[in-house]
Amino acid sequence: MNLKSITLAAAFTLTALTAKPEIMDNTVTSLAPAEQLTLTSEWDKVFPKSDKVDHHKVTFVNRYGITLAADMYTPRGATAPLPAIAVSGPFGAVKEQSSGLYAQQLAERGFLTIAFDPSFTGESGGQPRRVASPDINVEDFSAAVDYLSTLPEVDPDRIGILGVCGWGGIAIQAAINDPRIKATVASTMYDMTRVSANGYFDADNSAEKRNAARAALAAQRTADYRAGSYQRAGGVVDPLPDDAPQFVKDYHAYYKTPRGFHPRSGNSTDGWNMTSVMPFMNFKFFEYAGELESAVMIVHGENAHSRYFGEDTFKLLHGDNKELLIVADASHCDLYDNLDKIPMNQIAAFFTTYLPVK
Repeated sequence: MNLKSITLAAAFTLTALTAKPEIMDNTVTSLAPAEQLTLTSEWDKVFPKSDKVDHHKVTFVNRYGITLAADMYTPRGATAPLPAIAVSGPFGAVKEQSSGLYAQQLAERGFLTIAFDPSFTGESGGQPRRVASPDINVEDFSAAVDYLSTLPEVDPDRIGILGVCGWGGIAIQAAINDPRIKATVASTMYDMTRVSANGYFDADNSAEKRNAARAALAAQRTADYRAGSYQRAGGVVDPLPDDAPQFVKDYHAYYKTPRGFHPRSGNSTDGWNMTSVMPFMNFKFFEYAGELESAVMIVHGENAHSRYFGEDTFKLLHGDNKELLIVADASHCDLYDNLDKIPMNQIAAFFTTYLPVK
């Protein structure tokens, strides 16, 4: 058989089927062992603990062998099997911030949830620290689905995901690739590939500006390797310059104040490794968005600077199980933690519709 005449997936299958038994080694092909992570035992979230749910920490391993840490929230007194939702984001945040709030709120409404730290961040494993990857971060959501699917208290046919901010776009990308995900919510979403390549509002969308950015980042790689350490990009700017845009002021009001500050959050402290943006500039989410068959809800604030990401992504989706919800008089960061603005009941109703009881 000519391998050029078959698909890449078929080629992988053919290779597996024709491999000689003597080179099949389970020590090479088995799942990576879980890393022993150091997890904080006390409640250190930026939101109060609910007395309506049970909470404990869990870990699971992704396809790249990175052990992820998560907070699990279970509705108190609920009967298994339960629908489950994996939550992450915002981009540069940790599970003790917005994602944990969403997870706890949805657990109060009857879902088993986990809020996880992405690879290389927070309490999760992976070296070096503070690295982002469009591939690995999409994989993180599928690894969460792997874990949830094997829990006896979870119905594996009723699993959804929710991403906040930059992780909203990552969630949709994960759903395109993973049909086990039956419903996806992207709240106040960014498309991290678009903003990395084009700048805010596509103001830097030119080959000249991208090539200048690539040259600067390539030079930074050399400097990092020579120094033996990665230069951080910096978290949310602090102190605020006088001419800061309103959305930067909103970020500061969340990440740099007691409202949302957390010491493990890159956005609250010194940010990502500067070169983490490189793969996002050379990667494009949503190339196959029109093929996504499962349900999606995109939620944005009426006044959010990021609203264009959600509206443009929504236009790529097909089917009557897709919904765009614009929240009146809400900004981008209102949907991080303002429970008077976050449409939590509507989000829960969406998940209930598409993760129904059998």
